[in-house]
Parts: sequence; structure tokens; C-alpha cells
Amino acid sequence: MENRATEMSNIVQKSFTFEEYEDPKQSLNVSIPEVLDPQYGMHVWPCAVVLAQYVWTHREELMHKTVLELGAGVSLPGVVAAKCGAQVILSDSAELPLCLENCRRTCEVNELPNVLVVGITWGEVSPDLLRLPPLDIILGSDVFYEPEDFENVLVTISFLLRKNPEAQFWTTYQERSADWSIEALLHKWNLKRLNIPLEKFHANKDQLAGSTLPGSHTVQMIITEDKES
Repeated sequence: MENRATEMSNIVQKSFTFEEYEDPKQSLNVSIPEVLDPQYGMHVWPCAVVLAQYVWTHREELMHKTVLELGAGVSLPGVVAAKCGAQVILSDSAELPLCLENCRRTCEVNELPNVLVVGITWGEVSPDLLRLPPLDIILGSDVFYEPEDFENVLVTISFLLRKNPEAQFWTTYQERSADWSIEALLHKWNLKRLNIPLEKFHANKDQLAGSTLPGSHTVQMIITEDKES
């Protein structure tokens, strides 16, 4: 009981409000429980708000589509998709049970009992990966964080896009170093990319969804597809 009380005291609930650019009366509020923990997946990163903004502005095409979020953590983009009528599956590493618990907590706070949470570890063909239903969209915010994980991420993306030839991978990443690039790996795994300018979906701002994010961080948005699709 004491451990549970300590855990609850370490949770801070943050609110994000997404508005229609031309009609602010159309809005969506999402609550995200952040855990005061050093693990990556326990709080909202700048990339998540940018990707969630893209999801919000494309909500009509997501209606009734099946969406998987990889490395979901606190799951802001996936929850926005679910609130906009998509059938959403949230995933994080099977080796990080606290992150999976945080996905479930976010669903509970936002009254989304039908969102499935599964453990998918990048680069591994697990039973949960094989059991996924046909997908339309795969989301990933800041999954290109550690260079040693880049290829494992793209192995999983490549597998899913080949299994779902009409699907797309929507991802945002933060430019942290001029020394790394995913271009060679995209070519290796036969994936093509499309750069999406932030101004196209009103994300070229320091503050989005009523938050202080993304701040001064440089965030890129890309869509990735299988070259053979």
C-alpha cells in the first residue's frame, strides 16, 4: 500500500488542448499522467506534441482506421487518434513493464477502455507482433533517440509495412546531432520517406496544444512507406 501511495504521489497530470485552426470551437482535451521517473517513456517529449498535432489535423482520415503506436510511453499521439475515432493499439517494449503500465494509466484517465496495450520490443518478431491485426497507420514519436536502436526500430517498421502494404509510418524526431542520419538505414530496408513541413499542420510554433512544448527544440516530421507498395 505504501509503494502504491508513493507511486501516485509521483504522478503529475498534464492537460493538452488541440484546436481546429480555423474554428477554435472544435477542440479536443487530453490528460496525460506523467511519472517523475528518469525512464524515457514516463513523460511527454517535444516530438509527441508535434506528432499529436499532426494526428489531430488529419483526424478525419483516421476515423475507423486501425492505428498502432510504437514506443508509446505516455501515449499522447495514440490517445489523440483514439479520441478522434481510430481503433488504437498502444505498444512499448516488452522489457519495460512500467512504460506499459503508463500506457494503461493514460487510457484509464482518458476513458478509453477499448484501447489494447501490448509489449513489442523493437527488432524482435514476438507473438504479440505477429498477432497484430491489419494496420492502416503506425505512429512513433522520438523513437529515433538512441543511435544503437535505429536499425531495430526500422526492422520492426519494415516488417509491419511489408505485412501491411497500404500502411504508413508517421513519425517525428528531434535533431540532437548532425552526426547521425537514418537515410542509409531507410535505403537498406527499402523504405521511402516524405518530409512534412511543420507549417503544413500549424506545428511551426514553440507552444502547441496549450503546452510549453515543443519549445525551442528542432523537430522533424516524416512519413515512411515501403518502396514496393
